[in-house]
Amino acid sequence: MGELVLAATVPHPPIMVEEVGKRETFKVQSTREAMGKLGEELAKLAPDTLVVITPHGPVFADAVTMPALELLSGDLASFGARQVALEYDRDGVLAELLEQSCRDRGIPIAKLDEGMARQYGVRLRLDHGIVVPLSFFAHLEPKPRLLPIYMGLLPRERLYLFGMALQEAIQKSPGRVAVIASSDLSHRVTPSAPAGYHPRGREFDLKLKELLEVFDVPGILAIPDDLREDAGECGYRPVLMMQGTLDGYEVDSQVLSYEAPFGVGYLVGRFRPGKPAAERKLWEGLQQQRQAQIQQRIQGESTVVQLARRTLEQYFATGRLPKKPELSLPPELPKRAGAFVSLKQDGQLRGCIGTTGPTKASLAEEIMANAIKAATEDPRFNPVEPHELGELTISVDVLGEPEPISSLDELDPQKYGVIVRSGYRTGLLLPALEGVNTAEEQVDIARRKAGIGPHEPVKLERFTVRRFT
Repeated sequence: MGELVLAATVPHPPIMVEEVGKRETFKVQSTREAMGKLGEELAKLAPDTLVVITPHGPVFADAVTMPALELLSGDLASFGARQVALEYDRDGVLAELLEQSCRDRGIPIAKLDEGMARQYGVRLRLDHGIVVPLSFFAHLEPKPRLLPIYMGLLPRERLYLFGMALQEAIQKSPGRVAVIASSDLSHRVTPSAPAGYHPRGREFDLKLKELLEVFDVPGILAIPDDLREDAGECGYRPVLMMQGTLDGYEVDSQVLSYEAPFGVGYLVGRFRPGKPAAERKLWEGLQQQRQAQIQQRIQGESTVVQLARRTLEQYFATGRLPKKPELSLPPELPKRAGAFVSLKQDGQLRGCIGTTGPTKASLAEEIMANAIKAATEDPRFNPVEPHELGELTISVDVLGEPEPISSLDELDPQKYGVIVRSGYRTGLLLPALEGVNTAEEQVDIARRKAGIGPHEPVKLERFTVRRFT
């Protein structure tokens, strides 16, 4: 019978590897020392297998994935350190057990072989989210096997359930296993941060640090989507997946270090499983908490969003667009207008389609038609499944009349959307989008959406929106 001997969360900045950071490594000395302590503990435990959950491999919206290669290798050549190269045998037994356990729980999981990698345009070499932390554990003897896991963009409770499936697979396996979540935190902690500064970046990091110190799973699952989005993190999902492996056990938790010298949060934490504890079996309570949150959110939706949701409910029930609106829109809204309907699932875009101007007899019909198109016709995503509807956060943008402008100076990406036209090609970008901070960025993205080259002449229009949630 297998055993989970340790779980951990570790950062993955290449600069903390001496061959990459060189003289700059002193700026992450606390992190390096904590990684050394974690490596010493792993050496004493002598795991047969390391499971590393990374956010930087081939990430899919609808499934967790893992490589099917028997020999796994990677290096830091793209960071100027080709000599930092690792090679591991894959734990195929644990992979098969995990795949079965996920299927038993209805968690989508896929093994990526070389053919699939070519099909999707991804690489199966170990990414820096794996190579960087494992370079600190390269001394482990006997050398463990490796099972890389590429996180999926699934709802958070499903990611926790994946961790529970991994726990079951470990228990059925013949070896001792350590599970490592490769997780940088906010990328916006300081004004010099590479992703730009946001005052909530440090708030997110300190909140997650506080919750990890006491291993408060419900608290971590309840971190608001807007806080995570404002923070620009890449480690939340791997942490959730790692935490699920400890469901039903007492946990000795310790945060070994936290720092953000380059504006990105680096946290090293180790979590040692203890005795089985019935009060730590959290899945049923988490489901109830999630359902309560969903109902509260739906009850707070505006009339405009309720119209979009009821339209989708009827469409999934009957397969047809309702003949007439069930709800009357607020009288202050225009009779006809363009509208965009956006669908998000756990903070990630799930579909968005709209019209720049009125195409239907009424605004209500515009919203109804675009709601169904956003769920079923957005080419970037698979069609929404009926069981996903409750998980969706819906927003509706009602567009004002576009007006021509002559220069970028007349744009404000927080206030105005932009329409870029060149002949028959038209690109549109809504205002107040995460990561779009300048008019130049706004226009460049709209150009790319329309297939308009960066130097082609264009006509610009701006518009305001009323956003309903």
